[in-house]
Amino acid sequence: MTFIGYNDIWVILMKQYLDLCRTILEKGTKKGDRTGTGTISYFGYQMRFDLSEGFPLLTTKRVHLKSIIHELLWFIQGDTNIKYLVDNDVRIWNDWPFAEYQKSNEYQGETIEEFANKIKESDEFAKKWGNCGPIYGKQWRNFGGVDQLENLIHDIKTNPNSRRLIISAWNPTEVQSMVLPPCHCFMQFYVNDGKLSCQLYQRSADVFLGVPFNIASYALFTMMIAQVCDLKPGVFVHTLGDAHIYNNLLDQVNLQLTREPRELPIMNINPNVKSIYDFKYEDFELVNYNPHKGIKGKVSV
Repeated sequence: MTFIGYNDIWVILMKQYLDLCRTILEKGTKKGDRTGTGTISYFGYQMRFDLSEGFPLLTTKRVHLKSIIHELLWFIQGDTNIKYLVDNDVRIWNDWPFAEYQKSNEYQGETIEEFANKIKESDEFAKKWGNCGPIYGKQWRNFGGVDQLENLIHDIKTNPNSRRLIISAWNPTEVQSMVLPPCHCFMQFYVNDGKLSCQLYQRSADVFLGVPFNIASYALFTMMIAQVCDLKPGVFVHTLGDAHIYNNLLDQVNLQLTREPRELPIMNINPNVKSIYDFKYEDFELVNYNPHKGIKGKVSV
C-alpha cells in the first residue's frame, strides 16, 4: 500500500481518536468518579477502524504492544491471576491486586514493585494475592459454565449469518467479586463477504490510558479469530458509553492534540496457527511502527 499525504485513510482512521479527545474537552461535563480523581465525561461515542488499512495502534504516542498481546493471551486462556503477566514483565493489572493487598494485615509497607517481585518469586504468594476475581478471562471461558469463546468460534464457522455471535464479560452475579468490573464488557461479531468484523461496547472508557489499548486489543482479537475461522479481518467498531478524561491527565491529552498522526503499522500474524488457544507472543510481528514519543500518566484505581 502506498501512502501519499495527510489526507490518506490511515490519518483519517487515527484522527478519530484525537477527535474523541477534542469532543470530550469541548462538549464534556465535569463529573465525579469512583476513584475520587474527577473527570471530564462525554456519553455515547463511536469510532470505526477498517483493519485492511493497517493496524490501529495509536501513533500520537507510543503504546506498549507487548502488554496488549500478553493481556489478550491471558484473557483467551481464561486466566485471572496476574502471575502470568508479571512473569512477562507486564504491569497493567498490578494496581488492583496491590490495592487489595495494602488493606490486609500482611501488608508491610512494600512498594508496588516489591509486591510484583513477590508475585514473580512465590507461587504461594501469587495464588493468595495475585488473583483479580472472575474478570474477563473467567467470563469469556466460563460464564456460568458456558465457554463463550469456544461457542463463538464454533458458531462463526457453522452459522456465520447468526446475529448471536456475542461474548459478554458483564456478569451481574459475579461483578462484586471482581477487583475491577469489566469496562469493555460486550462484543458482537459479524460475518459478511468473507470478512469478520467486531463491535465492542465499552461502558467506561479511560480515553488517555485505556482506550488506545482497547482499540489495539480488540482489533488484534478480531484478526486472530478471523484467521482461525478462515476469514479476512473486516472492521472494528468501538462504541463508548462514559468516555472520560481524568483531571490528572489533561496535560497529557493536550500534548497529544499537538501531534499529527503518522502512518499505521502492519500486524503480521503467524499463518500456521489454526486454533485461537495456540497463539503465543512470538506469533505476532508489528512492522513499521513509528509513533511519537510515549507520554506517561498515572492510572486512577
